[in-house]
This record gives sequence, C-alpha cells and structure tokens, in this order.
Amino acid sequence: MTDPRTTVRQIFDAGVAAADPAAAVTRQIAQVTPPSQIIAVGKAAIQMAGAALRAHPGVPTRVITNYENATDLDGATVMAAGHPVPDANGAAAAQAVLADLKAATGPVLALISGGGSALMPAPVSGVSLDEKAKLNALLLGAGLDITQMNLVRQQVSQIKGGGLLRAAAPHSVTALILSDVVGDDLSTIASGPTAPPIGTAAQAIAVLKQAQIWDAVPASIKAHLEADTSPDELPDHKNILIGSNALSVAAMEHAAGECTVLPAVEGDVSDAAKAICDQAKPGVTVWGGETTVQLQGTGRGGRNQELALRIALEAQARGWIKWTCLQGGSDGRDGPTDAAGGLVDDGTLARIAAADCDLHALLANNDSYAALKAAGDLLVTDATGTNVADLGVLIRHD
Repeated sequence: MTDPRTTVRQIFDAGVAAADPAAAVTRQIAQVTPPSQIIAVGKAAIQMAGAALRAHPGVPTRVITNYENATDLDGATVMAAGHPVPDANGAAAAQAVLADLKAATGPVLALISGGGSALMPAPVSGVSLDEKAKLNALLLGAGLDITQMNLVRQQVSQIKGGGLLRAAAPHSVTALILSDVVGDDLSTIASGPTAPPIGTAAQAIAVLKQAQIWDAVPASIKAHLEADTSPDELPDHKNILIGSNALSVAAMEHAAGECTVLPAVEGDVSDAAKAICDQAKPGVTVWGGETTVQLQGTGRGGRNQELALRIALEAQARGWIKWTCLQGGSDGRDGPTDAAGGLVDDGTLARIAAADCDLHALLANNDSYAALKAAGDLLVTDATGTNVADLGVLIRHD
C-alpha cells in the first residue's frame, strides 16, 4: 500500500505540473501578433519568457522575477527583485520596463504571473518606494483579501491597474496571464497591469479605514488618494488566461481518481480549516484557493503552514483517527520562509508536543514554521517556477 504522505504529495505535484508556465505559453502563442518587445513579470516569468522567445527569437525581452526563481535566459535581460515586500531592485526593474515600453516600435507581448505586484513597484509622483513598501506591509498584515490589497495598490502605482497599457500607448498589448487569484479576475492578478483598475481612490480609502490602518498610512499616500485623479482611458489590448488555480485543482482531481472537490477555500485560516473539515468525507478531498492570516506576532510562517496546523487541530477535535493532509503554495514559497506549506497527519500534534513546543503559543505568535519544523512536517519543494495560488489534499482513512 502506498504511503499516504507520498500519495498526497503526488496529487499536489499533479496540480503544480498542470500550471507549467512554458507549456501554457506554447499552447497560446499562436494567438499573439508578432511583438516588438516582450515583458515578462512574476514568479513564472523565466519559463514564460523562454517559451515566447522560442516562438519569437530575437525580440527584445525583459524578465522581472523573484530572487529564488531568477536564472539566466538566453536572449533576455533578467532582473531579480524582492517579494512579497518590494525593494530597490524592483523599483529599478519597473523603471526599466517603463523605458522599454516607451521605446517599443510596435505591438507588445506581456507575460504576467503571480507576484508581479510586488516585483515591479513604480510609485506615483510624490510617493517614495519606502512609503509604498510601508503601505504594502500594512496591507499584508491586515488580513485583507487579494482583491482588497490590489485595489489599494493600483491607486499608488504607475504600472498596476492598466498602467502598463498606458505606458505602451499607442502600441497594442497582448497579455498571456497565469492566474494566481481565485476566480481569475484579471484586474487583481499582479494588480492588473493590463486590465482596468478594480476601483477608485475613494474606495481604496474606505478599505484602509475599514481595516483600521488608515492612520498608519504614510501622509504622501493619503494626500494622493484624497486628490482622487482620474487616469487616462486604456488603449487597445487583449488579455488571454493561460493557467489558473481551477485548472490545477482539476488536474489534482484527475490524479486522485474518485475524490471530493471543495469550492475555493478563502478567508481566515481558522474558518477555512473548519470549512475544509466540515466538508471532507472519508477518502480523498482536494481543493484550491487562498486564505488570509491576521498577523499578531513576530514568528515565521505563512498561510499554508498555519492552515495545515489548524486542520490538524480540527481533526483532533473531531476525533479523526487516521488522516493525512498537505497544504501548499503552488509557487513553492509560503510567506518569508523556505517552505511551501505543511504536510501533516494524525501524529503531527504529538510530535510537536514531544519536542516541548506549545502549539497554541506558537500559533498566537504566527510561528507556524517552528511548529512544523519541530514535527518534521514542513513541506519543502523549492521554487516551482509557477504560481496559481494554493492547493490542498486531505486523505481520511476512517
């Protein structure tokens, strides 16, 4: 009989493989007008750009990706930057992209994947990178969903919310997009550089106030939002979705055979853990989605690691005897750690206790990494080269 920990990993890997960025670009590249410039941004940018260059060799190509995924690519200029917190290298990359777009002589091909929002920070006039980074940190720590965060981010960026299209004008832009957003709203993927903005400055202010972080927002950003200037109309563009969380969940379902498929899992990790366990039946259950964590402590971890541990607590509370669960980020990175998530089972909590760790205290400090490390249950995949949000697999043996 196959080890259930091996089985859940195989099912998860099938979901990651379905989001292979190079294959996705290759399938759709025939729909693209031959470009004069290629811009690739996001965690999957290297693979996407490589596939585009095989179809259009010699086209000037700039790639912006995170440090963990950055490698040399023949025919392209690769720039690495910070994620999830923007840094000076990302700011330099954003300015290089804006210069490329201004110099373009014809149609532009944009290759967009998750992570692009943080990787290309281009603050509006009057806002510094440090101030924009402070805003981003506030958003990440406030428990907001990705749509709310991107609504705010778009209002203080030259690139997000259709800014890339405006920078490329008068030339048309075709974007091949690998979605890391549940529901695949193109305005929220990488904060929508080739899509209309999600909302207005007034709505961004309302989000910040509702999250009770408005008072902590830098004064320059407050002033910009309160000025509420309207952007120019968007030029001609075409957005093509080439991969998504839903497609990866379908691949996991195929790999698992007979199984239960849950609706997209979103919201706070505690609520998500309860919802998953409420719906999971004996046998295999698979799901996708993206949860949120309210940051209250100083520990290390991420939403996938914490969700895995909270599922373990729920399983114990429900008296489950034999079970195994994997919860991981499809990009191989969960929060500011080297783990993708957690691979937990009916022995996880006992192993944490045996290591003299207080799980509840660790969770209160947002230190899910330490708890999983003590149990030997960190899911470490290294960078996968893609990003379609999060994937989960649960096997109940009772």
